[in-house]
Amino acid sequence: MKIRSALLATGRGLGLAIVSLAGSITLFVLAVVSLALLPLGVGVLTTPPVLGAVRAHANHRRLLAARWSGVKVPLPYRALPPHRRGGLVGLVEQCSLLLKDPATWRDLWWLAVDMTAGFITALLAFAFIPFGLEGWTLALGTWKPIVRAAGGYWYAFIPISSQSTANLAALLGSGFLVLGVFASPLLLRAHFLLGRAFLAPTPGMALAERVRHLTETRHDAVDTSAAELRRIERDLHDGAQARLVAMGMSLGAVEALVEKDPAKAKELLAAARASSAEALAELRDLVRGIHPPVLAERGLGDAVRALALRMPLSVEVDADLPGRAAEPIESAAYFAISELLTNAAKHSGAQRVWVDIHHDDGAGSLRIAVTDDGKGGAAPSEGSGLSGLRRRLGAFDGVLAISSPVGGPTMVTIEIPCELSVARPTA
Repeated sequence: MKIRSALLATGRGLGLAIVSLAGSITLFVLAVVSLALLPLGVGVLTTPPVLGAVRAHANHRRLLAARWSGVKVPLPYRALPPHRRGGLVGLVEQCSLLLKDPATWRDLWWLAVDMTAGFITALLAFAFIPFGLEGWTLALGTWKPIVRAAGGYWYAFIPISSQSTANLAALLGSGFLVLGVFASPLLLRAHFLLGRAFLAPTPGMALAERVRHLTETRHDAVDTSAAELRRIERDLHDGAQARLVAMGMSLGAVEALVEKDPAKAKELLAAARASSAEALAELRDLVRGIHPPVLAERGLGDAVRALALRMPLSVEVDADLPGRAAEPIESAAYFAISELLTNAAKHSGAQRVWVDIHHDDGAGSLRIAVTDDGKGGAAPSEGSGLSGLRRRLGAFDGVLAISSPVGGPTMVTIEIPCELSVARPTA
């Protein structure tokens, strides 16, 4: 296993050394020239695409760091406005936003480091095993034509002039091979750790992004609360309130007819009783839409099972929660699942849905997966319900990921950081 890992690190080190030297130098020169042309106005046209290429180069290195060495490098870039103006004005605005982003300048520093120290660490990750193999090839007889052609040859600190010295080269090469088996993966990781020092956000940048995220989610939470209050007011006005007014009018008519026309009064009383039952049902539905009683009494798992029974398609729920999350988190998770199930029933063409709910103690997060066998093609585009759901979960630092290829299936994964308390006893 170590040999395979070392061989992979050797090949990857060579590739990184080439990319670090050629790619980073090219992009660094282009970026410097483009920035130098800004006073002349030409740089406004060239800087956005050049910096875009730099970011793509850096993002590719982040991807390789995670895949090859398990080094995770977070994205530090500020979000660009989703809707930008076109033409020269739009280019000027984009150029200004890119230059104001501290991550842009850290990317340029990284290019300078990558084409020097990054190149050296990647080259060292590659060099040990090939250099060790060279010692063995010298001992197998290649030293003779090399020495004749060059008039002499040194392998590391050994002057090669005879078979015995070539054998010493093979012995030293064995040491390099052993060293390469252990050192090449470490040097490859060192290369990515060096890159992370420049490509990852600084504490100040992370704090600024955190403040921006909290400001955005606070606005979303306020907007969501206001919309919810308007919905409750509308439902009360159009539903239960209207029925209660009608009941009052019916009871007034009953009061006037109870002596003159008892039969008609009884008919109106029956209608009023039916209206009261419908008003009560509407109030119960309204309360369930605000905070389902089963959620408060029995927790998220049982509340989702009860929700599944009311859905028009088959829903299987697998909930494994050893405790209870905080009430706001349970409520947010419940209504997120409710919205996803409603979307599946209305838009996906699915016949079955699977809901998996569990708590990851290691990560300290509530994880929910909602999968359907529908037609797929769901995307959290601007203005869609999924986009709104993602913003609402952001108020709890929650994340939403969607996998929905055309043809299905669709899988929506939700992760909300939280700790579980001891399960509360049910009545």
